[in-house]
Amino acid sequence: MAFDPDWLSSLAGRPELLTPEEMARADAAAPTLGAPGPTLMANAGRAVARAILRRFRPCRTLVLAGPGNNGGDGYVAGRLLQQVGWPVAMAALGPPRAGSDAADAASQWRGPSTAFTPAAAARAGLVIDAVFGAGLARDVDGIVADTLRAARRVVAVDVPSGLDGATGAVRGFAARAELTVTFFRLKPGHLLLPGRELCGETVLADIGLPGGVLSQVRPTCFANLPELWRLPMPGSQSHKYSRGHVTVVGGETMTGAARLAADAARRGGAGLVTIAATGSGGVYRAGSPGILVSEAPLTELLEDKRRNVWVCGPGLGPDTARATLPVLLSAGRCVVADADVFSAFEGEPDALRGAAVLTPHAGEFARTFGSPGADRVAAVRTAAARTGAAVLLKGADTIVAAPDGKVAINASAPPWLATAGSGDVLAGLIAGLVAQGMPPWDAAAAGAYLHGRAGALAGQGLVAEDLLGSITAALVEATCQPHLPRRRL
Repeated sequence: MAFDPDWLSSLAGRPELLTPEEMARADAAAPTLGAPGPTLMANAGRAVARAILRRFRPCRTLVLAGPGNNGGDGYVAGRLLQQVGWPVAMAALGPPRAGSDAADAASQWRGPSTAFTPAAAARAGLVIDAVFGAGLARDVDGIVADTLRAARRVVAVDVPSGLDGATGAVRGFAARAELTVTFFRLKPGHLLLPGRELCGETVLADIGLPGGVLSQVRPTCFANLPELWRLPMPGSQSHKYSRGHVTVVGGETMTGAARLAADAARRGGAGLVTIAATGSGGVYRAGSPGILVSEAPLTELLEDKRRNVWVCGPGLGPDTARATLPVLLSAGRCVVADADVFSAFEGEPDALRGAAVLTPHAGEFARTFGSPGADRVAAVRTAAARTGAAVLLKGADTIVAAPDGKVAINASAPPWLATAGSGDVLAGLIAGLVAQGMPPWDAAAAGAYLHGRAGALAGQGLVAEDLLGSITAALVEATCQPHLPRRRL
């Protein structure tokens, strides 16, 4: 899916991301809440047909139907399209299980059927992929992969077949869909790459599944939306010290990184920000006039208990980071650790225990915690549990995990945010939010969302400095969104 700054807002009130296993439990619980399976399947098929009618002109259409409920949705969609005059044919991979809802949907098909072959898919102007859906248990290969590969235009039911709904990874082969229609709640794979791109335009349809099933499923993964967290708001009695004091440890050479982090902490609302220069503070004093600069020893600065949050890593150098982080942690300070911290403690994740927030990119994460593999959500959860920190794995699909397993997946970041220095801005922004009293996971999730929105508002061609001017607008936007009750996670 191409970056769409407005699409994320369509998930408001529906941030829960259900794994295929959780979605299966929700489906199983639905009849006890007055939503029988045949009704849900009819509504799902109708949602697919409606989405197609709104986006495509009538053309020769082939429904590739699997033997499960995903195939049942395809039978319903094909029947409804045929009823309004579309030329539709059905190609079944195999018969549905006798007595199932999918078998009932298949029995109502009165149109032509054809073989499940690449040639049939190639002849169609549009292919509806209703083969497997998100609950895929094996790799897609053989005749299924060849047939999907031959399709020119694909609409996927739930997810493109071959896409793992839990991880966003491809199992064997998955066709790139122009449109994906899913139901009730998104899966993590709809937001995680490469799944997000393979889904094309994604429509989340309400099919009458009661929201009460969520209390039984108890999801722990969410799309990162403002309803998950609450931004700190200064009151009438607030003053600079009550809004927190962020101290950024500044290196001797790559001084721009610390300056970006410090400026972002101020934009994020911290009452005071100091750069603790490990060398000469001259270059730092030439920066923003509102940033304090100190060349005092670290031990002396730590005596001031009002310095409640520290940023360690941006531009610091591995050697200095290795010497600095243990001092901050042993002093019991709240630390946002970034950049050179992960080079300093390569292969030593336990050395990071005690930090509040860790913000590695993919390479730094691999050096510290090992390769995340296909299931990056599980890997980030494990890292958070091991270190006791909120761990934010940076990327176009940033993952933020808490030690208790709670996860947010961010989708607010535009591709042009990938520029040098943007990670330093993110670390400083998170520190500014923590300094004002936000819990670490909340601050990390909010920081990722605001960072992405600031990038979108700054526009293409941005450099890291441009983000600073857009943070305020992103904060105002997030604060002024239509009110939704804060989620109890």
